[in-house]
This record gives sequence, C-alpha cells and structure tokens, in this order.
Amino acid sequence: MNLDELTISVVGAGLAGSEAAFQLAEKGFQVLLFEMRPKKMTPAHKTADFAELVCSNSFGSVASHSMSGQLKWEAEKIGSFILETAGQNQVPAGQALGIDRERFARIISTRLQEHPRVKVIYQEITSLDEIPKPCIIATGPLTADSLAQSLLRHFGDEFLYFFDAIAPVIEAESIDMETAWIADRFDKGSGSYINCAMNKEQYYFFIEEIQKAEKTEPKDFEKNTPFFEACMPIEEMVRRGPETLRFGPLSPKGLRNPRSEERPYAVVQLRQENKEATAFNMVGFQTKMKYFEQKRILRMIPGLEKAEFLKLGSIHRNMYINPTQKLNQDLSSQNDPNIFFAGQITGVEGYFESTCIGLLVAHFVAAKVQGKMFDAPPRESALGALHHVLTGEKKDHFQPTNINMGLFPPLEQRMRKRDKRDHLVLRAKKYFNQWRQEKEFFHQSEPFIDEMAMTLRELS
Repeated sequence: MNLDELTISVVGAGLAGSEAAFQLAEKGFQVLLFEMRPKKMTPAHKTADFAELVCSNSFGSVASHSMSGQLKWEAEKIGSFILETAGQNQVPAGQALGIDRERFARIISTRLQEHPRVKVIYQEITSLDEIPKPCIIATGPLTADSLAQSLLRHFGDEFLYFFDAIAPVIEAESIDMETAWIADRFDKGSGSYINCAMNKEQYYFFIEEIQKAEKTEPKDFEKNTPFFEACMPIEEMVRRGPETLRFGPLSPKGLRNPRSEERPYAVVQLRQENKEATAFNMVGFQTKMKYFEQKRILRMIPGLEKAEFLKLGSIHRNMYINPTQKLNQDLSSQNDPNIFFAGQITGVEGYFESTCIGLLVAHFVAAKVQGKMFDAPPRESALGALHHVLTGEKKDHFQPTNINMGLFPPLEQRMRKRDKRDHLVLRAKKYFNQWRQEKEFFHQSEPFIDEMAMTLRELS
C-alpha cells in the first residue's frame, strides 16, 4: 500500500492536533490540517500560532517519581514531536518543564507549515459533513459553536462542560527584587522561581480583598458548570476557607526568606515565562476577578507593588464529550469509526495529557487505514492508564482528568505514599518497555527527560 496516496484530515492545530498531524505525516500519509485561527479566534487564544499555550507555560513535573514525569518519559520514548520541541524551548522552572511559549508555538507552526506532507488549510469547519475522512477532531474545549452543534447532532445528547482559568503574566523589570528573592522549594533546583513573601497580617488582608473584589460572573446557563480542580480560580479556593491558598499555591513550605528572620506566612511564586526572562507568570493564580480589581489586589503582594501586567487573568468555559459512552477503544466515534477524537475534547485535562492523546490517536488511525491493529499501551503504564480512563469503565458522570496515581491499577501490597509512587513508576517502565519492544518502537532522540530526572534526583 502506498501511504503517500492516503490522506487523513486533522481539525484543530492545538497541541493534540499538531502532534497527530506531525506523527501521521512522518509515517508517510498526506495530512490536511484545518485551523480556523486567525480568521476566527477563540475566547482564550491570542495568536494564530499552532499549539499556543493559553493558561500557563508549564507542562508539569518531570520528577522521575511523579506520574507526570513518567508520562513524559513514555512519550519521549515513542517520539513525541511536541515534547521534543518543548525541550528545545525549555526555561527554568524547578521540577517542572517550563516553556518559552512564544518560541515553542512559532517552531511548531513552522515545522508543520513547511512539512512536505502537511497541507495547512485556514478554514473554520462548521460541520462534520465538510471534513474528508478519516479525520481527527482535535478542536479542543473551545470548539466553535457551529461545529459543536454538528457534534451534538452526531452524538445525539448534551455535551459536558467545565470552567478553566488563566493566570496573569508580569513584566520582569517591574518586580521589586529588593523585596522578592529567587529560590526553589527546599533549594531543589538552580533557582527558578521568584518568591514574594507575606506575613500573617498581609495574607489575611489580601484574602479579605479577594473576597470583596468584583468578579466576572457566569451567565445564567453557565451557573451549574463546575471548575476543574487542578485549575481552580483563587476566588473559588478562598470560598473554601481563608487558609486554602496558604495550603495550596501560596504555601510557604520549603521556602526561607533570606532577607528576614521571620518565617513567611505565605509565598507567591512567579515562574519564568520566556528564555529572555523578561516575563514571569503567577503560579496557581488563575482568576476571574475583573481586570481593574486584579491590578489593584495583586499589587498588594510584597514585591509586586509596581507590577506591570503583560497579560491579566481570565476565565472561559470548556466543552468535552463523555468518552466512556461515546468513543471506541481506538478513540473513534461509536457512531462513525472514521471520525476520531484527540486532546482535551476527549475529557483529559492538561497540556501534556492532551498531547499524549494526539500521539496515541495518530497510531490508532495509521493502523486502521492500513487494515491493521494498534493495541494501546498496557494500563500499568502512564499512557495506558490515561487511555484506559477514557475507554474503560462506562461512567454517567465523567469528569475531566489529568495523570495521577489513582488511574493506575493498584499494587498488591500496601506501602507509604513515596514508596508507592516509586513502585508504580518502576512497574510502568517495565510494562511500557515490553509493549514498546513488541511494537518495535526504536525512536532515537536527545533523552532530556531522563537527564532532567537524574539532575532532580541529585539535587534532592
């Protein structure tokens, strides 16, 4: 079979769509990549670049004992294009994979636009009937209304929704470094975060002002839409109790202010946004406060009194389908096996989790159009665990999920949490390597995930 004569459509050039399109093109298929931006923008995107990171610039932990780190280790072993590009555009972020998001998106865009087997079509797809099949729908949680209505007719019932939020970004020169200081928690790392400490009085005044601030309120039809736990606006956390932020993103744990004998009561952390270190984003500071309130209240934080905001926080509603009831094992529609789904629209949450579903779907599609089978990685692996939560047990009330220990099959013996993580990772590597050898994946790349994990172990 001449693969060059087979055409596969990918709708949406986000993380999952870009990953899937590149993988299929590298396998020899012709790819039609549809992207509606810049002709039509979404409520969250600011550019026309592919794989734009809208909420933060972090892909999460790369620590060798973390589930997030294991997911990256596996994706690197089978040649994730997105992960490789992220590594090339890495910025300091402690135990996380921080990315210069503008450079990253430009490189992804250029690589796909110049790929000889990828044809980019800047066009809004308004109906499934418009798309040459087989196709991958990777339009994400901000799928345009017209296509969403077509999907609604296709599946025949309501979509599911959750709220997502974006954290502010601050100009580096406007941060008072005579008050703030640079350090990682427990001094693990080379000093990646800017820290702004609060004493008890400052913290509670800050909480009171957040409580009183004017917020962007949901419309009537959105009032029953939940927030995703891993991306909760600070106002929602404060509603759970005044100490919630101090035990969450403002935790002082592992941080010591070198300029004060007093132990910080709370600490706001800023993470480097780009390679030039001219911008920093506020870690865990997703917010739905109105813009003028954000400027007023966030400038109460010591060190940020004169902060200039390059981007302010915002909130948007995300859409997803219930994959356990709508999709087959290969992530194709139960109503049409030539329509596949990838990314956050499938019910995963997180930049890299979305990427990984695009990576898997590319292999499912490539196998199917050649009349072959592609078995998903075993559930004991991170990729397999993520796939299983989408296609395993049917659920009436499916909630978006990112990679976590609860997705993996339980271990036979009970043990403390740290030992459990280590055993889960060792088991995941074993099962994944067995599967990879059976599938004859022998991708060669710079092993930066292994190197980063090793560095973190040495620092700890």
